Amino acid sequence: MTHQPQLSLHLWGHLFRTPIIPAAGPNVGSGRMVRRAAEGGAGGLLTKTISSTAAKVPHPNMARIGKDSLINTELWSELSPEQWFTREYDIALAAAREYQLPLIASIGYTAEDLATLGPRLEQKGIDILEFSVHYLDPQQLIHTARTLRNAVSIPIIAKLSPHTGDLGQIAQILEPYVDGFACINSFGPTLTIDIERGEPLLGSQYGYGWLSGPAIKPLAVRSVFEVARVTTKPVIGIGGVTRGEDVIEFLMAGASLVGVCTAAILKGAEVYGKIAAETAQWLTAHGYQNIEEVKGVYLKKYRDGQPVVTIVDRTAWIDEKRCKTCNLCARVCQFGALSAAPKQIPSIESAYCTACGLCVSVCSFGALELRPRQPVTYPEYAHS
Repeated sequence: MTHQPQLSLHLWGHLFRTPIIPAAGPNVGSGRMVRRAAEGGAGGLLTKTISSTAAKVPHPNMARIGKDSLINTELWSELSPEQWFTREYDIALAAAREYQLPLIASIGYTAEDLATLGPRLEQKGIDILEFSVHYLDPQQLIHTARTLRNAVSIPIIAKLSPHTGDLGQIAQILEPYVDGFACINSFGPTLTIDIERGEPLLGSQYGYGWLSGPAIKPLAVRSVFEVARVTTKPVIGIGGVTRGEDVIEFLMAGASLVGVCTAAILKGAEVYGKIAAETAQWLTAHGYQNIEEVKGVYLKKYRDGQPVVTIVDRTAWIDEKRCKTCNLCARVCQFGALSAAPKQIPSIESAYCTACGLCVSVCSFGALELRPRQPVTYPEYAHS
């Protein structure tokens, strides 16, 4: 029997069944949707951000970009706080208790909003609070975080946005008042035009929207690493998680949990369990017993950076046993270092290779790598 790796973990005094939880958005926009997340295999639960008033959301407010990303002009919940307190939180809490999952409630945005909403949520039975800094400038951060900290005794997570500046520095500013961080929020504003009609896809004033999904994952992974470098408090990685390999990447960068929003919108609530299963499969295939063994692998190794090599001391090398002669490497080589006839293993001219690494990244078969090169004489025209 194949050993199943351990996916559960304890954070903030609660047991998360897996590291995959919803991120705040339309996917958890009501108590019923939160229940669907539990049914779909989420390892913990979270509710859409509420504020002191219901949001007036433009319509249309979401559009798919490419295969798996979204542009949206969503705001916080379009349901009133009273509807959440009289109905939606009851449904969400019932699902959380039935599935034995912790429930995080997301709130925003001003200090006054948090001072009012935070204690009510704690009294309601919410386990953990998340507050968003999406609409706050740096000067408001400390006052807002301190106000919420003084108002509640349950754990607090600060959700950071990529446009607020140096996230590591912001995390250090907020650290005395919070118990963890989530990063990042959607990125923008951005603009996408329907070129057939010459019109915007979204109903905001200028058609602007916020980008989410795989398109922002590299930014999100960097943000997690940036925050994890300066704090020992748990970090939730959010942005572009669609498969188990994405979870592993965030964990290696220093995340403890990952939040999923766009994938759940486009693929349904079952995606939480699917991603968890893929995470377990990856761990098993690579000989890991639990997620703690991969957490921070990259963070620990590169916390202080790595030597930067500016000389060309390596060259592309092909493992002919693995090469499938697709010739993609030769097509993408901008320097003429790789060439091949159709269905033949490419040849390498090291004098032209700049060790850029692009060919290695596009090979799906692991047939390419960069290896130390022998000294070569560069033709005068090599890079003309």
